[in-house]
Formats: sequence, structure tokens, C-alpha cells
Amino acid sequence: MKIGLLTAGSDSPGVNAAIRGFGKAASNVPDVQLIGFRDGFEGLVENRTINLLTEGLLSGILTEGGTILGTSRQVPSAMRQGDDLVDRTEMAIDAYKKNKLDALVCIGDKSTQAAAYKLSQVGLNVVTLPRSAENDVPMTDKCIGFDSAREIATQAIDRLHTTANATHRIMIVELLGNSSGWLTLGAGMAAGADVILVPEIPYFYEVIIEAIQERKKAGRNFSLVAVAEKARPRELVEFMEMAAQRKGGTVEEKEKTFEKIENNYSAQTLLLANRLGSATGLDTHITILGSLVRGGVPTAADRLLATQLAEWSLKLVLEGDFGRMSCRQDGAMSSVTLADVAGKNKPVPLDHGWLRGAIQVDTCLGVDSEVILQSE
Repeated sequence: MKIGLLTAGSDSPGVNAAIRGFGKAASNVPDVQLIGFRDGFEGLVENRTINLLTEGLLSGILTEGGTILGTSRQVPSAMRQGDDLVDRTEMAIDAYKKNKLDALVCIGDKSTQAAAYKLSQVGLNVVTLPRSAENDVPMTDKCIGFDSAREIATQAIDRLHTTANATHRIMIVELLGNSSGWLTLGAGMAAGADVILVPEIPYFYEVIIEAIQERKKAGRNFSLVAVAEKARPRELVEFMEMAAQRKGGTVEEKEKTFEKIENNYSAQTLLLANRLGSATGLDTHITILGSLVRGGVPTAADRLLATQLAEWSLKLVLEGDFGRMSCRQDGAMSSVTLADVAGKNKPVPLDHGWLRGAIQVDTCLGVDSEVILQSE
């Protein structure tokens, strides 16, 4: 049996642990060959390969961040060629056949899962592993890279907490979070942020201002605000929804219109800082962690998860159970169909225990707490 493996999409810690886990497990199976494609789906369509079972290649990478195979965000159905997007699905199929693969294993984020699903629809034997610092791939408890990103973000917020206290400022920390607030909520709670703002809960300025002013009255002349990059004020969300509704069309067309409008209002964290500073009289300072949380040494939890998912993925391949994503659900290893994953988001449910816990320790979520408690 010959297996191809690639890592695609945005980077996150723990991917090398998954590559190692899959390679080590594969090396213990008779008559299994394993090749890697460099730089994600780009390497697949360009047929740039490496023998992953070469002696010593997998040694020492368990604790390394990044990926020895490299990654890219391009997908076969829409690859950049100058200013245009070109469908190179046929080239991906050709590379699969030229290498006489029996299966293709893809480690990646939401875009990777969607691309893998399309390849499975045209007849390739595909299995995937979920990787995301934002933890936004659905149908799995946690994605590879999330625990490490949360730890890095928590440590950064811890450091800002001390300087916020010393300088009597409002410290605003912007974290990754395009479609979900798992990272911001998890790191914010772990670091004791006073305000946590996530995309799932459009916020009200006046609620945040009141919370900070109450802290001032209590003698705490500083506040720490953790905000996801796509968290938005309620007034802006209502405006964008109304504009998308007026445009009309199908639900999918309205969602695309909403997304286009949203891209025109990108500096919301800066606006938030200005509004809070003006209303409270406190200096505000913004720190954008961005891709910082994607790098560095993976945590023990991520190494363990990556190794488990890799071993389970090999099991799926050997059993011929294709078109599936390996996952962990309720603490147990499992798998789900790519059809259930592709094109879907993983928002934080309003009845999630983390949100209730945040409210119980007096964290401001930008809305009246009853809005959250009543959703349980």
C-alpha cells in the first residue's frame, strides 16, 4: 500500500507530531510506503514529493513547531495564477495516479477539510486530520494546535495583566477568531480577562463601558479586554444584516454579501479602543497577537492529540474507510464523514459551560448576562 500525506492551510503547533505519529505507525505495517507532498496542495498538483520513511527524517520532530512538509493555503479547485484563480483539480488527480497512491491523508484547517472533501467526491481515497489554532473545525472536541495556541495566548495576556495594573490602562488584546471565539474565550478566562468579546455574541459598547466604570468605582483603575478579531458591535452586525437582506438572493448569496460588507469594517478593535478610552478616561493600548499563537513548541496535550489522531487516521486508511476525518468526541477517538465537516463552522454554543463560567466570575461578555443564562 502506498500513502501520500500533506499538511495544508494555516499553520499551528503539533503538526510535526502528527506527521511523526502517522509515519511511525505506518513504518510498523508491512508493505506500506509513505510519501509526503511539500507545501500542501501546491506540492500535490506540482508532484513535489519526499519519502517520509527515509531513515532519520521523523526523528526529533515531535517537539518542533511548524511542519517539515511546509504548508500553503491554496486549494486545488482555486489556485492562484497571477491575478486569477485556476481549477487544478485534474492536476491533483494526475499526481495521485502517477504516484500510484492508495490513499491521501491531509492534515489541515477548515479550508483543507473542504478541499479534501472535493477530492474525495472525484474519486480519490482521502482521510483527514483536524488542525486549527482557533479550534474551528467542527465535529471534534479539539483540533491539533488549539491547546498550544491557548497556552501561548494565556501567557501573553498574563504579562499584559501586570503592565495594565502598573500603568492604569485598558489593555485590549486581539486574538485569532474569524468565525468562532474558542481561543479568545479559553485564553481570556484562563488569564482572568475582565472583558471577553467573541464573534458569536455581538457586543454593546455601553455594557462594556459600564463594566469598566464599575471597576473604577471599586478602585481597580485598569481593565483587560480579550477580543476576537471578528468580534463585532451589535449595531454594526444589525446594519450588515439589513444591508445583506436588502440585497436579496438565496441564503448563500446573502451570506456572501454579508461577508463582503464585513470586510469593509475591519478596524473594529481600534474603534473599540477609542470608544472605551473616551468614555472611561483611561488610556487604552492594543496588542494584536495574530500569528504569534501559531508558532513555537506544541504542548504535551497537542502532541498527544496529534499522535492519537495520526494513529487513528492510519487505521481508517488500512480499513479502507475513506472520505472521513479522524476526530476526538467526548474524549474518545472516532471519525466523521467529510460531508459533515466541509464548509461548516464550529461556533461556541451560547449554552456552553465556558460562557456560564465566565459570567459566574463576573467577566463581561459585552451583553446582559441574562442573554447567555436564558439560552441554557
